[in-house]
Amino acid sequence: MNNFKVSVIVPVYNCAEYIGATLKSIINQDFDDYEIIVIDDGSTDESLHVINATLKDCGVPYKVVHQSNGGVSVARNHGINISTGEYLVFVDADDYILENHLSNLYNENYDFSLIQFAKKDDNSISAPNSFDFDFISTDDFIRKELNMEILFNFFQLSYRASIIKENDIYFTPGIVYGEDTEFALKALIHGDRIHISNDVTYYYVQRSDSAIRTTEFRRFDIVPIFEDLASFYRVRGKNDLANLIIYSRIPKAIFGNMNYFFYSCYGFEEVMYVMKKKDLFSKLGRFRGDIKFALKVRLFLLNPKIYYKMWFKFKNSID
Repeated sequence: MNNFKVSVIVPVYNCAEYIGATLKSIINQDFDDYEIIVIDDGSTDESLHVINATLKDCGVPYKVVHQSNGGVSVARNHGINISTGEYLVFVDADDYILENHLSNLYNENYDFSLIQFAKKDDNSISAPNSFDFDFISTDDFIRKELNMEILFNFFQLSYRASIIKENDIYFTPGIVYGEDTEFALKALIHGDRIHISNDVTYYYVQRSDSAIRTTEFRRFDIVPIFEDLASFYRVRGKNDLANLIIYSRIPKAIFGNMNYFFYSCYGFEEVMYVMKKKDLFSKLGRFRGDIKFALKVRLFLLNPKIYYKMWFKFKNSID
C-alpha cells in the first residue's frame, strides 16, 4: 500500500458539468506525493464518465469509487476510510483550487493547516478573510469560532489523518446543513496547533441549485447539531466549550438564521411557526454575553411582531 503526504477527497453527485474542471485543478498542483480519491455517490448523470476520462493518464495516483446514493457525509466518510495520506484535504465537486493549494496546506509540524477562500457567485468574487497571526492553538480557534469572531469553512483545513481515524471523527450521515462544521469542531479538540496562511487558494462556487439553497428551513438544523457537539465536548471534559455553545453559539445561530429568512422574504408567520415547532424561542432566550446582542434578543422575545416590523423598516443586517 502506498502512503502519501496528502489524500484529497472529492464527493460527487450529479456534477457532470463541473467535476472535470474541479479535478483538473486538483491534478495541476505544484505539490508532489498526493492521491485523489473521488467518491461518486450514485450519480445518474455523466459524472462517472467525466471523472474517469479526466483522471485517466493524469499522472497523479487516484481512486474512484462508485456507490449507491447515501449523501455527502457517507461519501466523505468512505473517502476517509480508504485514504492513505498523512493529511486529509476536502474539495467539493463544483469548487476549484489554485495550484499552490496543497503546498500551502501541507505542514508536518502542525496537526492542522488553514488557507483562505473566496466565494464565487456568477461573475462576482467575495473579498477573502485574513488573519493577523501565523498559527493559533486549536482551543483558541474553537473559542473564536463559537464566539463568531472568525469565519471559516471546514474545507479550508487540512487534517492530520491519524487524529481523524484514531478518534473516529466522521461526518454525520443524513445532515444537509452543518455537518461539515461539526466535523471540523470535533476534530480540532484532538489536536494542538493550526498553521495559518493568508493565501487564497480555494474558490467556493455558489450555485442557485446547491443543497444549502434548496433546504429551506433546514438552516435551523444547525441547532441540534450544536447541541450534539456540546454533549461531545462535555463527555471529554470541555464544559467551558459546551457552555459557550449553549449560551452563545446556538442563540446567535438561531437569530442569524431567522434574520436570513426575513432577508430572503420568507413570511413572518411562517418563520415564527417553524421556530415554535423547533422550540427555538427558549433556546434563543438562553443567550449570555454581548449586551448589544442581548438587547436585540430581548426586544424580539418581548414582541416578535414589532421586532419584525422594525427590522423590515430599517432593513437590519442579517448577521
